[in-house]
Amino acid sequence: MKRLPRIEQYGLIGDMQTSAHVCDDGSIDWLCLPRFDSPAVFTGLLGTQKHGTWRIAPAAPADRSSSEAVAERRYRGDSLVLESVWRTEAGSVHVLDFMPPRDGAPQVIRIVEGLTGEVSMISAMRPRPGYGSVSPWIHEVGGRMIAEAGADALWLDTCVPQVEKDGVMVSVFSVAAGQSVAFVLSWCPSHAAAPDVPDPEAALTETLTFWQDWTRDCTYEGPYRGAVVRSLIALKAMTYEPSGGIVAAPTTSLPEEIGGNRNWDYRFTWLRDASTTLAALLGTGYRQEAQAWRRWLLRAVAGDPENLQIMYGITGERDLRERELSWLPGYEGSTPVRVGNGAADQLQLDVYGEVIETLYLAHESGVAHCAATAVLHQRLIENLAQRWQEPDEGIWEIRGARRHFVHSKVMAWVAVDRTIRLTEAGALHIDVAPLIELRATIHHEVCTKGFDPVRNTFTQSYGSRELDAATLLIPRVGFLPPDDPRVIGTVDAVRRELSSPDGLVRRYPTIGDRTGVDGLKGDEGTFVLCSFWLVDALALIGRLDEAHALFERLLALRNDLGLLAEEYDPVQQRQLGNFPQAFSHMGLIQSARLLQLLSTHSSHHRSAVAVPTPRSAPRSTRQTCADLTPQHA
Repeated sequence: MKRLPRIEQYGLIGDMQTSAHVCDDGSIDWLCLPRFDSPAVFTGLLGTQKHGTWRIAPAAPADRSSSEAVAERRYRGDSLVLESVWRTEAGSVHVLDFMPPRDGAPQVIRIVEGLTGEVSMISAMRPRPGYGSVSPWIHEVGGRMIAEAGADALWLDTCVPQVEKDGVMVSVFSVAAGQSVAFVLSWCPSHAAAPDVPDPEAALTETLTFWQDWTRDCTYEGPYRGAVVRSLIALKAMTYEPSGGIVAAPTTSLPEEIGGNRNWDYRFTWLRDASTTLAALLGTGYRQEAQAWRRWLLRAVAGDPENLQIMYGITGERDLRERELSWLPGYEGSTPVRVGNGAADQLQLDVYGEVIETLYLAHESGVAHCAATAVLHQRLIENLAQRWQEPDEGIWEIRGARRHFVHSKVMAWVAVDRTIRLTEAGALHIDVAPLIELRATIHHEVCTKGFDPVRNTFTQSYGSRELDAATLLIPRVGFLPPDDPRVIGTVDAVRRELSSPDGLVRRYPTIGDRTGVDGLKGDEGTFVLCSFWLVDALALIGRLDEAHALFERLLALRNDLGLLAEEYDPVQQRQLGNFPQAFSHMGLIQSARLLQLLSTHSSHHRSAVAVPTPRSAPRSTRQTCADLTPQHA
């Protein structure tokens, strides 16, 4: 029976324009070319081997029915070069998988190096463009193997013989100690000239140097540096370098519930996800990425703010129409498999807060407002002032009726508050008097309509009894101080009603076979980012030991390569959802920073250090507060 790899059995390689998922059995089961949002040429992750895979492994046994898996694997240093070690009775080898930062055609390079003895190996590549729907024409051109289908051409170059057998490009070879065999997979348009073949060893050196140079700029030096750097690398890998857009995840339709229908395409740039990711990057010293994202933002949302979308394509595309791929059986039978995302047309008022908060943080970090940014900012706040009282679909992109979500209103308050701050700092020229009044109005309404005084907790929406993990952000964004009884009550309520015994947090209640508040049936796992929000909330209200303990439990959820999916099933003890997830890694980074900063300050300073303060506070305190406030989704 075919072995079904768990999500956590995959590693990620990428070139900051696309990425590949490499299983611990040596198979690449997901690769979109030439971009993150292009149709996959290997789609085995969402189907079977016949939908496209490329496996390099010891030759016996040669199929995936075996329980044999890689003996060990790791990333080489602080890089995205994946090193897998195989040990057999005949000897041992390691395989280096990587994608060089692009300077021409996108390429996946796999180098097999002999360590001991002599090992018989097999490379079996089954290209299936069009998300596994097309069997390409495989043939030889000038001694090189090529698979062509429509607009796609895949070139596979190696020094060992290749044959085509039943739509599979096969090489059987041996490597002895000290020997190496390299495979280079290149993509180009089928009408274009054949791509050049790089020197694999030189490409390896260049790739390692790139990542070592980039990670050297990380300013975080706390006790969790290894985890933070690995998360930063994951976030960088999900950045589309040509435009500065950041995908929420490089996959589609990995399920939030095995066998369920909560399967979505995350290969786009959400304003919310990108904003919070950039906040994490800014907080660890990466201002260049913030500048690139701001340029992307100005291009993507240019025009009437009334037409603002909550997500765009990675180069600013607006048409993200959703469709289902009926020929794919889905990951472990979880259907439908979707491409595109229908939530693009939703109203999510919190996005205004996330975008403006990031512009504020960029300014506080030394990325000065430019004229175009100021114009965009003013248009956004004017539009929000007209719309903040409308119901919306909220942060969780419900597909049910719109509601007055508390988190959306809180983030509307954040948008107004940060605009006032930037204006008072001289970065904007806006009449703040009506904004000060608006800020007070929003605050009063949320505290009146979004708070349940009987249970002493903020609720998911006005008048509802449901809870929402997003309300954990109330102290983080400075809406209320951490020692406010309403904040403490909300933290306790979320722990009581939305948390697992291990402290892992669900976004909101789901009700199985009945349709829930999100308009969907079924359940989902605990949400990794929400669990990091609980870490932050516990730390801010003074329960630092509990926060550290929960943070350590969350670190243990990562796979052996330090990667996190969107969700985690504490019963089955497995990762769920798209993988790796920018939100999850952003949450890890921000929680690590917060824990370090709070641990180095006395309890007397904690409240002042952790949240935004009124403008009457000393300048030095305000700067410290701004450094700590980016955590929201």
